[in-house]
Amino acid sequence: MGGTSGKGGREHVRVAVIGSGFGGLGAAVRLRREGITDFVVLERADSVGGTWRDNSYPGCACDVPSHLYSFSFAPNPDWPRTFSGQPAIRAYLEHVADTFGLRRHIRLDTEVLMMRWDTDELRWEIETSAGELTADVVVSATGPLSDPKMPEIPGLAEFPGKVFHSARWDHDYDLRGKRVAMIGTGASAIQIVPAIAPEVERLTLFQRTPPWVMPRTDRAITAVERWLHRQLPFTRAARRGLLWGIRELQVSAFTKRPNQLGLIESLAKANMARSIKDPALRARLTPSYRIGCKRILLSSEYYPALARPDVDLVASGLGEIRGSVLVAADGTETEVDAIIFGTGFHVTDMPIADRVVGAEGRTLADAWKDGMQALRGATAAGFPNWMTIIGPNTGLGNSSMILMIESQLNYMADYLRQLGMLGGKVALAARPSAVNRWNRQVQARMERTVWNTGGCTSWYLDAQGRNTTVWPGTTGEFRRETRSVDLAEYEVLRVGERERVPVAVSAAAAGTGAAPLPGALPPDPRLSNAGGAESEAEEVA
Repeated sequence: MGGTSGKGGREHVRVAVIGSGFGGLGAAVRLRREGITDFVVLERADSVGGTWRDNSYPGCACDVPSHLYSFSFAPNPDWPRTFSGQPAIRAYLEHVADTFGLRRHIRLDTEVLMMRWDTDELRWEIETSAGELTADVVVSATGPLSDPKMPEIPGLAEFPGKVFHSARWDHDYDLRGKRVAMIGTGASAIQIVPAIAPEVERLTLFQRTPPWVMPRTDRAITAVERWLHRQLPFTRAARRGLLWGIRELQVSAFTKRPNQLGLIESLAKANMARSIKDPALRARLTPSYRIGCKRILLSSEYYPALARPDVDLVASGLGEIRGSVLVAADGTETEVDAIIFGTGFHVTDMPIADRVVGAEGRTLADAWKDGMQALRGATAAGFPNWMTIIGPNTGLGNSSMILMIESQLNYMADYLRQLGMLGGKVALAARPSAVNRWNRQVQARMERTVWNTGGCTSWYLDAQGRNTTVWPGTTGEFRRETRSVDLAEYEVLRVGERERVPVAVSAAAAGTGAAPLPGALPPDPRLSNAGGAESEAEEVA
């Protein structure tokens, strides 16, 4: 859907959303619920889906139960399994795009190359691979798992065989009969290993750090269950609520009392012992850090795959490559035909940050060079009218990110309402003092969590060793913290002036009588419950 013609003849829109995964599509739905139709969703790929489009490797599936890993405003009674695979989740996102009329707003094959804040006009100038446009507000929903991280390995460029990352799977390359090396033991690797082990001639897994792995109690959801969820929606809501509640009760062990996780460690060791009979192999697979310090992985096939005679475990990271021979840090040599990297993503150094230039002329990457931080995980100092979905310290260690996304969509909606209430050409800029205060509070809570005290090095931590990714509380707490925008935490910017927001205005921000935004339509009644739960119990219903 097109916008109006702006300065220099460029297209202008009220809101530009970057990315079309769960965050981007959720933002689009919420914008329409707010009556805003003057927006675009810019997607660099040729289809929607985000990480569930990019990750199509064998065995790819979610480690969060299906009925919790879906939007509250778009429940799916027909999930095929309790833990759905990538094809089902991607199909769900395509369904959301169709059901809520989002296709007209989505621009595929449109990569954002640069975004610059225009201080004079109070808008974002956006350069894309398909042309230029401007926007009053940018919602960045690129996600932390969008850009694969490839390690710098000496000799990799000269490797004569096939090389690819798990998030860029080469489906044209036939692994059958090949000698394959899997680098890494994260969430992707433990799904890939059992999926490809029966096909390849020999599989060698390079393990720098062993993960804690619990059984994955996956099963097909019966036709009777699906019928009940379609005909009696309260059964679906009850199922979702139970899944949510169990995970909320687990949070304190991760955030306040990590020593309580010892029982879970015992269960994980028992899970390993059922499949790994060799004591030496068990010793190499047993982590030395507290369970939960890294994300707990779920698989009932990983350990049986490692027990196969044609699967080798090298308990050392990859050090260098000499021709077709991989040399581990401990000197172990392995000749292979193909290398698959399951080495994660640029999470604390997201490439999109290099493409965002704020009010002071510096990039977001420069502003975050000492660590990511954003007010309530959404707005960054120096970047007016710019918001991020799944921003700093909004990740989870044990529950569904969709819950966090919907909370941030609540915050986004109120942010836009405040702009409408203020009227005219206006922008909101997060006060550095508010951002710093929020970050100090989050980091203080982080000190006692298992992610900081568990004795591991994980992708949760940045280069300075700070945890800038995970939320140190429950999803219910985060929902309350992002229910509305406090204007006292922002400066109001108008063309040619800056004004301090009176406390009285901040108090009024809690109201719901926001003036309609330019180009707004009446709210769509189909979306009346989109992310608008008034309690945590309703949120997961």
